[in-house]
Amino acid sequence: MTITEHTELIRRFVDDFTALQEAVLARMNGICAPEITVALEHTSLAGPITVVLAHADVLARGAVRHAELSGRPPERLRRLRAHARRVRRARSQAEALYKERRARRLAGLTRPVDALELRVVRRVSPVAFAEALRQELRDRGLPDGTPQAPESDLARWAWDRKTAGGEPPTPVRELRDCDDDAFVQALLCDAREEENPHLPHDAVAERWSRHARTALAWGRYAIGRAERDVLACSPSVRRTRLDALDDAYQDTAVLAARSREARLRVTDLHDRMRTCMTAGPLAELIAQCRAAALARFADTEPEVWHSVRELIARHRAHCPEQADGCPRCHRTLAAAFADARHADPDEDGDGEHPTATATPTATAPADGDRYALLADLPDTAVVAVADAAVGEESALCGYGWAAEDGTTGHGDSLASSSGEAEVIGICAAALSLLEHHEETPVVLLCDSTEAVDAVDAALRSADPAAAHRTLLFPESRRLLDRLLRHCHRVQVRWLKGHIGHDLNETADAFARFALRRANGRIPPSAARKEEARILRSLGSGTGPLSVAA
Repeated sequence: MTITEHTELIRRFVDDFTALQEAVLARMNGICAPEITVALEHTSLAGPITVVLAHADVLARGAVRHAELSGRPPERLRRLRAHARRVRRARSQAEALYKERRARRLAGLTRPVDALELRVVRRVSPVAFAEALRQELRDRGLPDGTPQAPESDLARWAWDRKTAGGEPPTPVRELRDCDDDAFVQALLCDAREEENPHLPHDAVAERWSRHARTALAWGRYAIGRAERDVLACSPSVRRTRLDALDDAYQDTAVLAARSREARLRVTDLHDRMRTCMTAGPLAELIAQCRAAALARFADTEPEVWHSVRELIARHRAHCPEQADGCPRCHRTLAAAFADARHADPDEDGDGEHPTATATPTATAPADGDRYALLADLPDTAVVAVADAAVGEESALCGYGWAAEDGTTGHGDSLASSSGEAEVIGICAAALSLLEHHEETPVVLLCDSTEAVDAVDAALRSADPAAAHRTLLFPESRRLLDRLLRHCHRVQVRWLKGHIGHDLNETADAFARFALRRANGRIPPSAARKEEARILRSLGSGTGPLSVAA
């Protein structure tokens, strides 16, 4: 194969999504021509291969689901599952290869090592140096920065100036300026109707990447609704509804591919910004600002500056890496400087080098205190534990709960994430308990900090908008709206999960059972037996979180 033919083949794969996917799957199955195998190893295809495999992964799982719901022969189902596993494995390998090659590419973009004095000062006196740098940037009319990463602000400023000469086209400006809901609708239209050529533009690439996951969640939502429709009818009349399920998987496969492409686009944008930052005029500007900030620091902190210079002078007398600029020595020197200051009994300190102390944090209780959560509850409180389980292919989720008075419950819904599913479980359990316990306070425990924080914020403010970052779908938002009518009677608290607590284990078992029942992976006859088994496993004992404890 000539160099020209090889180049043309690579260019074809870059431009033709279908051809690239067919080639990648053929290589995965061991039936790829040698010249195609060689072409697929080209660096420029590392990213696009992750895109086509993201698409193929969803389609492969969709084929398995279609076969499960349509009653295909076991041998056919085994082959489809084996293919789906191969695609998933190939996708993981492609992602790892892309990260490795990007890391190699970025290794050559490291900027020159800063002066040792600058690096030591930034570590031993970060507050004072930050202020000196901030003043220098302001005097030059540049955006504020921090001593840890002024490059990010300066890079964005420089990039905006570089690209400001050409005003983006009108469709790009519309994508840039519309609200979030309209932008997500544009992403769904891009996947389901017609590809939008303006999404890769630098002005909207980052927004595309941020909202691609939301659009993908709506794809999983469509799969979940289609699954429900299929399972609601008998196998003999499922054909039309299975077609709708296939369509949902097709759309979601495109959304998955476009989501991966969005991440590639924004990664490329950041790499170009990093290149701009590490070489050329911007790198020189950054160096000038830092040097000037160091001079300002020396004027405002003469004693610290004198001590740092003396320490560095002694270090350079014997450092074997001096010729290379002592690239790793600043950490050791900063530690030595801090030790010397702490050892000086006459050193008052200026607030920039506080002695490290162990301060309590607002984290989960320690092991010995994890059961003290209910010590402050009134005796009349009804306490329950809620849990949830989410599916991988669709937005279907199951939830379950168990209360100390012996009542339990479970059900299914649609959720965009595990956090949203946990909120659904909390709300469903609380509403059921509120209905059966009039005027009694209800406390829901959950092992998801995200869900507890979201519901707690909504209850405290009596405003569902406080939880809308966690809640995407209408089902969960309606449940929360109903719960807020009783916000004065409901509390939610965190509970450490999987520690052997009876109610938590029961809620978890019910959630997993509800998910299997919702997606049709457990027949009705077996479902009744499984439900009875879970109830028997609860037993008559109370766990360590009971009010009596």
